[in-house]
Amino acid sequence: MEGQNSLDLFSEHEKYIKGRHLVTIFHNEQNLYSVVRIRVDETNEETKDKEAVITGYFPKIHEQETYIFYGQYKDHPKFGLQFHAKHFKKEMPKTKQGVVTYLSSDLFKGIGKKTAERIVDALGENAISQILGNPSLLDSIPKLGPETAKELYDTLLEHQGLEQVMIGLSQYGFGPQISMKIYQVYKDEALTTLQKNPYQLIEDVEGIGFGRADELGSQLGITGNHPDRIKAGCLYVLEQECMQNGHVYLEAADLLERVKILLEDSQPVEIPFQDISTEVIKLEEEGKIIGEEKRIYMPSLFFSEKGIVTNIHRIMEQNEYADQFPESEFLIALGELEDRLGVQYAPSQKEAIQTALMSPMMILTGGPGTGKTTVIKGIVELYAELHGCSLDPHSYKKEEPFPILLAAPTGRAAKRMAESTGLPAMTIHRLLGMTAQDGYDSEDERQVEGKLLIVDEVSMVDTWLAHQLLKALPNHIQVIFVGDEDQLPSVGPGQVLKDLLRSEVIPTVQLTDIYRQAEGSSIIELAHEIKKGLTPPDLIKPQADRSFIKCQGAQIGEVVEKVVKNAKKKGYTAKDIQVLAPMYRGPAGIDNLNMILQEIFNPNSDKKRKELSFGDVKYRIGDKVLQLVNQPEQNVFNGDMGEVISILYAKENTEKQDMVIVSFEGTEVTYTRADLTQITHAFCCSIHKSQGSEFPIVILPVVRSYYRMLRRNLLYTAITRSKQFLILCGEESAFRIGIERKDDQQRKTSLYEKLALNHTSFQESGDTEPEVLTEETLMMINPMVGMENVSPYDFMD
Repeated sequence: MEGQNSLDLFSEHEKYIKGRHLVTIFHNEQNLYSVVRIRVDETNEETKDKEAVITGYFPKIHEQETYIFYGQYKDHPKFGLQFHAKHFKKEMPKTKQGVVTYLSSDLFKGIGKKTAERIVDALGENAISQILGNPSLLDSIPKLGPETAKELYDTLLEHQGLEQVMIGLSQYGFGPQISMKIYQVYKDEALTTLQKNPYQLIEDVEGIGFGRADELGSQLGITGNHPDRIKAGCLYVLEQECMQNGHVYLEAADLLERVKILLEDSQPVEIPFQDISTEVIKLEEEGKIIGEEKRIYMPSLFFSEKGIVTNIHRIMEQNEYADQFPESEFLIALGELEDRLGVQYAPSQKEAIQTALMSPMMILTGGPGTGKTTVIKGIVELYAELHGCSLDPHSYKKEEPFPILLAAPTGRAAKRMAESTGLPAMTIHRLLGMTAQDGYDSEDERQVEGKLLIVDEVSMVDTWLAHQLLKALPNHIQVIFVGDEDQLPSVGPGQVLKDLLRSEVIPTVQLTDIYRQAEGSSIIELAHEIKKGLTPPDLIKPQADRSFIKCQGAQIGEVVEKVVKNAKKKGYTAKDIQVLAPMYRGPAGIDNLNMILQEIFNPNSDKKRKELSFGDVKYRIGDKVLQLVNQPEQNVFNGDMGEVISILYAKENTEKQDMVIVSFEGTEVTYTRADLTQITHAFCCSIHKSQGSEFPIVILPVVRSYYRMLRRNLLYTAITRSKQFLILCGEESAFRIGIERKDDQQRKTSLYEKLALNHTSFQESGDTEPEVLTEETLMMINPMVGMENVSPYDFMD
């Protein structure tokens, strides 16, 4: 597409301002959002102003160059009248003399007037668009060296390429913001890539899903059973199922059927299973999927499961721990520890401590109040005693690693470990030295230095993270996994703790008794009843530490408001009280409850408090907020809670950007407007996000409008977040439904069976390649074989 021709596609009725750049007020190099002031030369707007402020997404505007901006005026409440540009173009010289003057300007090094004249004589007044379309044309220009020709082309591309790409993308219906994302990925190849295979955008550009890409494909004639369309559908379905439902793989028959439904729902055309099978085979040949038996995997998940198995067997092969201390020595040391700490370990707790110290790996599991924290502290203390090492981190030299490592998936869970043991604890990401740029696919080999590693809240660890952790561990390290299998599984794919327990490969001690420290807690008793699938007869009967307020879904906001106001009068703060809910929308949803709670804890009725609007949300100094994504380089992670401590408006800082500064337990992180999607209010948060945390007061609404989410493990996880008081509110029938419903959305993982292979068969099969899919195999498992002439309507009454 040539830039000159594409400009003609803009409607002559569009509002525009043409002018020469005066000053750049603001320019963000990352997303190219810009604010510039120009001198108005021409416009079809009803204005006599000689200058205008232009806002929009475009590259750095150069001085003394003329641009045409298309958009409309908007009156900003703070900055006044601004022209919001949807797209733009640089006005290029239209005469031969104009092109000569342009090419011989200071913009192009090594190009004087005579050289510019030779170029224009050879290529004509359309020289610029011709060079951009075919840079080899410069080879025929006399006395123009190859280096100068390349620099000329690169400069033209830098100043004209983006404009052409933006213009071209606007013809396909892309707004400036998403156009900038596309350009940043593909640069000047953006239009070529889009026209060749629009479905590539799904993989490469955040914010573009299958539906949008399919619309583009349709515009470009890529429809029906086109191979690119089918491949994109396969990858999209597989990724969506893994990311949204936690699966590690899909059965081939399930994948074929889901892809067929997706493609046929988008366009009224039948897609034969044979065509889908063909493209699945090609995807495996290209390495974009992996087939094993009748399962289809994303490669990263397949190799992560395989890596988990390999590294567990590697560490488990270290057998020197079993006889390192005679039992008599262990019992003497344990008795001395009990005297020193003033505790009396129960038999199961003693078993857990001994198994941990005598095994290369162990899993410690149990519900609330069963003494997991007590056992962890006992393991740490006794390990140090038996190995003669200090528990004071400061007693070690800088180059000498501290032998005991404590880690957890979230910052809050790590903080709880540190508080209970008195030792430093950190997130798994920080332990591994992972950054946001590394992600899970980094090839960098990390080696964890330590002799004993205890990982808490393992139920939250997904397949990717488990693999990264295990492969970083040295052979001679003792590992203790701690978790509660009855809690919600990880947000990411897999169910690592559940599969480890089921395989019985790693020695496991399960704590089931509720010990002395839990006596008198009706919250813990309720949790254990729910764990068994039982609804206690005293569910709605007031207890010393919990209560049940009956109300309808529409009344939840009012009830939560009254409860919180009463708690606030008694001196409790936003940090003490946590409202939990499973869904975001609706009267009983997280979004609505956050708005209500913000007005209780952090109102701005006098308008004297600084606040910053972002969509429908208003952030204020003092707000409780939640981090939604991992930011290891800032030492904040998904699920961390913080407080807004400062708001800076664009006019108040040198960056000329609105900023929100949040403190996460002393770690300060600055968010610009573009970053605000990374946080949300946390007066009320999802039950998933609360994992790994405990709060003095938990308020838990449970109503029938949550029906889709109500599960036993969801309620169990929510209730076990409460340390002192639990206030349930809603409908008793909804609560009973949740208790009775087990998690019927079973995740598809193969870790259990791979772990369960005996050691010999593992070694024999560990290095073999996965079974290669064949079209014959796929057709054998087609869900519709023999039913080619049957439609879904034939199954309906």
